[in-house]
Amino acid sequence: MAAQARMGGARGSSGAVVLALVLLCVLLHGEFAESAVYTVGDRGGWSFNTANWPKGKRFRAGDVLVFKYDPKAHNVVPVSAAGYSSCSAPRGVRALTTGNDRVTLKRGVNYFICSFPGHCQAGMKVAVTAA
Repeated sequence: MAAQARMGGARGSSGAVVLALVLLCVLLHGEFAESAVYTVGDRGGWSFNTANWPKGKRFRAGDVLVFKYDPKAHNVVPVSAAGYSSCSAPRGVRALTTGNDRVTLKRGVNYFICSFPGHCQAGMKVAVTAA
């Protein structure tokens, strides 16, 4: 009888572990399912005068920005606030160059510029704040 009680207790605890794992999977899946995907510049894509594109939109950490552009004419470079203001990319930073780049937003302000000569200065830059 004592052995049966011990076995029943073992079954109960393994059931609780399974339930906890299922709940964890549901919670993780729910958080990913809530992430939104935004095309920078909407239909016009990543181009000049996209600095105002984020206005009126609510971004969250984990949301994805898609930069669509002609890779022969533009690129995307993640930069700091200083790089955004000065339109300069730090040495060693790798530009995104596929023409269909996906970037997951981090909490806070995320800054991007085009590093082709004169493009950032002409308005090809965007700052997106993610809550």
